[in-house]
This record gives sequence, C-alpha cells and structure tokens, in this order.
Amino acid sequence: MGFSKKEYDVIIIGGGITGVGTARDCAMRGLKTLLLERSDFATGATGRNHGLLHSGARYAVNDPDSAAECIRENLILRRIASHCVEEHDGLFISLPEDDLGYQYQLVEACRSCGIPAEIIDPEEAKRIEPTVNPALTGAVRVPDGSVDPFRLVQANELDARMHGADILTYHEVIALITQANRVEGVKVRNTQNNEELEIRGKITVNAAGIWSSTIARMAGVEITMFPSKGALLIFANRVNKMVINRCHKAANGDILVPDGDVTILGSTSDRVPISECDDVRVTPKEIATLLREGTKLVPVLSSTRILRAYAGVRPLVAEDDEEAGRGISRGIVCLDHEKRDGLAGFITITGGKLMTYRLMAEMATDMVCDKLNVKRRCETAVIALNEATDQTRKAISRTTYKGLNSLPGKDDAALWTSAESLYLCECEKVTLGEIKDLIASGQVETLTQLRRRTRMGMGKCPGRYCALRAARLMCSVGGKTTIDCGRDLADFINERWKGIYPITWDTTLADAQYMASVYKGLCGLDKFQTS
Repeated sequence: MGFSKKEYDVIIIGGGITGVGTARDCAMRGLKTLLLERSDFATGATGRNHGLLHSGARYAVNDPDSAAECIRENLILRRIASHCVEEHDGLFISLPEDDLGYQYQLVEACRSCGIPAEIIDPEEAKRIEPTVNPALTGAVRVPDGSVDPFRLVQANELDARMHGADILTYHEVIALITQANRVEGVKVRNTQNNEELEIRGKITVNAAGIWSSTIARMAGVEITMFPSKGALLIFANRVNKMVINRCHKAANGDILVPDGDVTILGSTSDRVPISECDDVRVTPKEIATLLREGTKLVPVLSSTRILRAYAGVRPLVAEDDEEAGRGISRGIVCLDHEKRDGLAGFITITGGKLMTYRLMAEMATDMVCDKLNVKRRCETAVIALNEATDQTRKAISRTTYKGLNSLPGKDDAALWTSAESLYLCECEKVTLGEIKDLIASGQVETLTQLRRRTRMGMGKCPGRYCALRAARLMCSVGGKTTIDCGRDLADFINERWKGIYPITWDTTLADAQYMASVYKGLCGLDKFQTS
C-alpha cells in the first residue's frame, strides 16, 4: 500500500455525505485528496434519515438561516443530481386542534427566506393528496421532494475518484499526528487486517458527523455535540403522493415522506449518550408515538403494513445545558481550529443536514484552499454529478452506469444479456448482471456493502429471497467459501432483523416466522457464528 508514502493536500475523515461531498469538491479544485472511512459509506446519519428534499419550510419560523440554506441547496440538487431526486412537492396541513394562525406565520416566514409557499383550500389539498386526513382545516403547498441518500453518496464518491481522489474504507483513524501545535496527518488502522499506517497531509478535515467530537479530542480540542436520536418507520406502500407535514411547531411523528414504493414516517428527537451512537435501537414507546401522530396525518397508516423501524443520530452542536434536540439550530458549523484552539492544519465541518451537504463541503473546501493559497473556485453547484462524458463511460462499471441513471436511453437490455437482465432483487429492480459486476470488480465483499450500493434487500420483502441468491453469487463469482458466505448471510439477516423485531405483530410476525423457518430451518444460519 502506497498511501503512507504520499503526502496529501487534504485528508478527510468520514464517509458520510459531507465527507464524500468535500472529497469531490477538493478533488475538483486540484487538491491531492484522501478520504478515510472506518466502516462503509453512509453508515451514520446519511443512511438513516427520511430522505427529505427539504424546501426549508420546516425551519422557516424558528431557524430562518437554515431554511434559506435549504431552499438554495434544494434548487441546486434538482439541477446537479436529478438522478437522485424525486420532485413531488409537499403539504403542511393544519388539523382542528392546531392553531390555524400558524400557517400564516409559516407562509410569511417562508417567503422571507425565499421559499415559495402558497396557502391552498383544504378541498384542493384533499384532491391533490387523497390520503390526507379529511378533517384538515388548512394547507400550505411548498417545494419539498425526496432524495436517495445512498445513490447521492455513490455519485459523489465516483465523482471524487474520477477527479483523482483516493478513498479508503474500513480504515479507522486511531490518532492524529501533531507536532508544534499543528496536525500533520493521521494514524489509521485497517479494520479488516489490523494493519496500522501513518498518512501525512497538509490539512485534515474532520467530517465524522456525530463522532466529530471523538476525532477532535484526539488533537486535544473539544466540540460539544448533542447526539439527537431520531426514530423512523418504513411502510410497505406509498400511501401519499406528496410529502405531508404537520403545520405546527416541530414535534414527533409530524412528517410523512414518499420514497419510491414505500413511505417513511419520522421522526422522534431524544438525546442519547455518545456511547450508544454506534448501535441505536428503536423502542416500542417510540413506535407507539410515531404511529399515534402519523395516523393523524394520514389515517390509512393504521392499517398499512410496517416494513421496519430504524434510527439515526443527528450531529447537532450545542451547549451542555441544552434540554431538547428540536430547539438546537440545524445550521452548519465549520470550525477553523487554528483560530479557535491554536491548532493549525485542522478543520471540523459538522451540523447541517443531508440537504445542505454540498454547501458544507464548499465551506470546508474554501477554508482548505485559503490555507493552502489555492485560488480555484467551487464549481459543484454548476457541474452536474457524473455528467455523461466519454471519460465517465470508461471509468465506471456497467452497474454504476445503470445505477446513476443520469445517462439517458440506457436500460437493462442495453447493458446485460437476457440472462443477466433478470432481477435478482425484484423489489428494487436489481439485476443479476449488476450484482455479478460489483462482486467481480472487487467493489463489494459483503452483502451489506452490496445493499448500500444497489438497494438490494431494501424492498418490501426485505431481503427474504434476494439475500440468499446474492450469497450464492458471492461464492460462485467472488470466490468465497461456503462458510464465509454463510456467515456473511447470517450477518446480513441479523442486521435486517434489528429493524423488524420492534414491529413484529400481526402479519409482520407471521412473515418473520416464515423467514426464520427458511433461513434457520432450511439454510441452518443459526449454526454460523456472526460478527
């Protein structure tokens, strides 16, 4: 491995959307860039949110700066990442128990932030969104949408690589190399073989999300993070056409986001200790709260099957005496530790949200360039992700080519043989050819990695049949042993089970028992030792 022999202009810690976005921006400006991720891409808050393409309306009343950032980035993402975005608008609805005056306050605040917001007649709202609670007394239409965070991360990662960035996953930063009040690089450990190495860089950017405080502490500086846990539910049908928000002060279970063939209900907000952030679980109490509030938005949710529950942790920055996560700004925090703490060569970018990742990356990269006296300006707002150039076509696999969906006129038949075009995962329309390509290229070594890159196993079944088929390909194409594939399959099913067991009642319980009989009874997965 030659990484320890290179000296980079910038080392970025964290493989969430902010980290990969910063790697893309830095690489586009000609910087020698390295991105480090201790696990896989989008394993933190990036892969554990409701996928809302924020208009900013939710923040307009109490956090106008964040709201203005959201609408600007909303419009940019629609241009540069149309293959990751679904445009369908959103409604803020008032119910009889809500103060109808709040919608006028909301509209005024939205307009002052540059967010198009229109009060519409409740009957019109019911016409354009038939599943909405018919008891609504008011409605406001805003330009919300949805965004696929996994595809967005993949697009930024590919773009960063194409512009020359080096990217290392499964490399955990265990120390920052400091000398004379300056960070000069990082010491990392390969989590798969425990090999350690030192990598030098002129600037180190801490983009580790909620774990930013842990990284900063390695350099002897403190960042007060507020880990705010948010629980969410995925329903097996797309019950609403548009995003539906409750038109009142932000609270639990007040937003419903349509996402492909499913619907996501979110979220809660509870402070959790940093020690729990690596393994957050959803509780029955949180599920009850979400269902109680969610059915007020769309009553049919009470009889709609739940696929799974999951939770993420928002990387909020706050003082120790803050009592509740919803009162803390969702604004961006970009820290120059040379000015703040007398520690040169070290920057932290945190806070914000999925919607503002590109702006966060621009802010961090601007600071890096200023310190390195690089005069190139940011172009990520005007250059589309993975534009269809000849270089793009040569640089990416058939799988990525199809998955990015930004190259028009290409369908499965144009990329794979008739046999390869068969769907291995029917729910998410993932073909046999895609899976074989990724395994053969060495880009994935586990089923979970495969899931994050193709959405295999994230559909309505969830992974009941496709996981077993993919595991077989890991053996035949990837050259893994039967024991290794069995252990990987067991890990995959156990990870999926984390989100299923909290909602195992009614038909979900019967489905879980059936799945257990298949994988334990027929496949004997309970005999494999899992990680």
